[in-house]
Amino acid sequence: MATTPRFRTPAKLVPGDRVAIVSPSWAGAGVFPDVHELGLRVLRDELGLVPVEFPTTRHVGATPEARAKDINAAFADPGVSAVMAVIGGSDQIEVLPYLDPQVITENPKPFFGYSDNTNLLNYLWRLGLVSYHGGSTLVHLARPGGVHPVFLESLRHALFDQIEVEVTPVDAFTDLQPRWDDPSTLVRPLPTTRETGWHWHNADRVVTGPTWGGNLEILHWNLAANRWILPNDAYAGCVLMVETSEEMPPAEEVSRILRNIGERGLLAQFPAVVFAKAKAWHPGAPLDESARAHFREEQEAAVVAVLRHYNPEALFVYGPDFGHTDPQWILPYGGRMRVDGPARRITVQY
Repeated sequence: MATTPRFRTPAKLVPGDRVAIVSPSWAGAGVFPDVHELGLRVLRDELGLVPVEFPTTRHVGATPEARAKDINAAFADPGVSAVMAVIGGSDQIEVLPYLDPQVITENPKPFFGYSDNTNLLNYLWRLGLVSYHGGSTLVHLARPGGVHPVFLESLRHALFDQIEVEVTPVDAFTDLQPRWDDPSTLVRPLPTTRETGWHWHNADRVVTGPTWGGNLEILHWNLAANRWILPNDAYAGCVLMVETSEEMPPAEEVSRILRNIGERGLLAQFPAVVFAKAKAWHPGAPLDESARAHFREEQEAAVVAVLRHYNPEALFVYGPDFGHTDPQWILPYGGRMRVDGPARRITVQY
């Protein structure tokens, strides 16, 4: 019988600390260096931290071995206090075999990333290290119109604080994105959609547990590889937090992925499921606001239907912003989340 890892929260930072900036997936910093520099400026000016780049941070096409070498070096470096990904990508799973678990375990540091970085978040979870789902220099720190206060506050908590914080609905959000090849699109905030509230199902109980999950598509890859996933009962009592990417998997695909997780027996392990608001716009799929709302409604209905079959007692919340919409809450991965159905509240321990 497997057991849930005993989690350690890496030490918090203080102003003046150095943060490793790495590209475990796509080296977008090498394609859009000016945008990347905007993100680094926020780390310096708003947070008082010192970003440190590694050899493959701007190296487009770096091998998985080279990228893993940078991650190992970042954790091993006693002068580095945290590690942050530039952005996600599509091949980080190839990096995992070259990571050094002993180096990482003996030198625990907070890691920040989302999307394809679900691979590394899950890897650290298996080692019993709390990390942070969210954050990137390109997307969030170089946000059009400046970094969003919701994102910046949650990043501050994750970096510097040891407190419990309520995750609250945002006032407005956006699915839209700038053109990094056109700096003028970074000057002003993008148009937003008014927040209509989260949707609660089976909200008659309170669930508290360590979080696990991340990007649904990447989790599916990990499950298919069956190399980086523990036995089902290791996840018993955890809170599953899930988001979908800018590739906008339709409701039918989301249903099939969750069905596969259910057939494995894994979906039944989670007493609570928190599903982020889906990003429903992309330059290749420029849906209008009505179509975007319909896309999200269909996705929520698909999740409800699968949970009804494989985990009918689960407390389910749809709509928090910790995925690919903007703004983004940074949430502990492996840290404690409390989902209070009767009070309609979510709190996390940073």
